[in-house]
Amino acid sequence: MIRNIVFDIGNVLVDFDPKSFLIRKGFDETMAERILKASVKTPVWKEIDRGVWTQDELIEGFVRNDPEIESQIRRAFADYKDIVLPTDYAIPWIKELKAKGYGVYYLSNCSRMVEVQCKEAMAFLAYTDGGILSYADKVIKPDEAIYLLFLERFGLNAQETVFLDDIYVNIEAARKLGIHGIWFKNKEQAMEELKKLGVE
Repeated sequence: MIRNIVFDIGNVLVDFDPKSFLIRKGFDETMAERILKASVKTPVWKEIDRGVWTQDELIEGFVRNDPEIESQIRRAFADYKDIVLPTDYAIPWIKELKAKGYGVYYLSNCSRMVEVQCKEAMAFLAYTDGGILSYADKVIKPDEAIYLLFLERFGLNAQETVFLDDIYVNIEAARKLGIHGIWFKNKEQAMEELKKLGVE
C-alpha cells in the first residue's frame, strides 16, 4: 500500500527549459545552444546540484569548455532567476494528495541558487512534508546514497513509497532499493500510473 508520494522537481513540479531561459536573457538560438553545450550539457552542471563548488568555480568550469564565449557565459549565469518556472498544478496536486492522507515529499537534484532565486516556482515546497534538495547534503541522484538518506531522514518504508522523476536512471536507482518508481512524462500520465498503484 502506497502511503508516501515523492516528487522530483525539475520538469515534474516546475518547468525547466534552460534554452528558453537563455533566450529570455537576450541570446539568439545559436548562442543559446553554444552556451548550453558549455554548461548544462556537460558534467560540470551536476556540480551545481551537488553543492560542492562555489559559483565562481562553476563559471570557470563552463568557461573552460568554451573560452571564446566567456563574456556570454558570465552574463548567462550572473543569476538564475526564472531558470525554473512554476506550473499551475504543483500546489493544487500536493494539497489534493495530502487531503487524501498521503505523505508528500520532494527529492531533487537542485542548487541553492534555484531555491533562493526562484521563489515563485519553488513555492510548493511549503506545502509538502519535507524533502531533500541535493546541494544541502552534497549528494545527487542517481547515487543510491541520496535515496537511503531520504528514507532514513523521514522514516519511510520503501515499499510504501513511490517516486516520480522525469529521468529514467533516477527511477531505476530508486527501484533497486525497493521504492516504486514512475517515469514522469506529464501530470495526466503520472496520475494514471499512480492509480495502478492504488493512489486515487
